[in-house]
Parts: sequence; structure tokens; C-alpha cells
Amino acid sequence: MKIKAVVHEADEGGFWAEVPALPGCATQGETLEELVRNLHEAIEGCLSVDVEEPL
Repeated sequence: MKIKAVVHEADEGGFWAEVPALPGCATQGETLEELVRNLHEAIEGCLSVDVEEPL
């Protein structure tokens, strides 16, 4: 599955990203490499919350 993220340069340095398909799913990192690692964790967390919540 491919999920698109929008990456921004943070005003105070580093980067932050949001996932438009998953409202509220965002993270940050000092480097792009750290941001990508954090994005994987954030996306997994957002998806697991959606699955675990009762209908």
C-alpha cells in the first residue's frame, strides 16, 4: 500500500510531515531520514487506532 505524505521544512529547523488521507496523522524529524522513520511509526499508529475502535 502506498500512502502519500506532504513534507514541510519547519521554521525552527528540521522537517514535519502530514498524511492527508489520515487526518491528524503528522510527525516531525531533525533530518529527512529521521522524518521517514517517524512517518512509518505515525502511519502505523494512525491505522491501528482506526482498526481497533469499535464501529
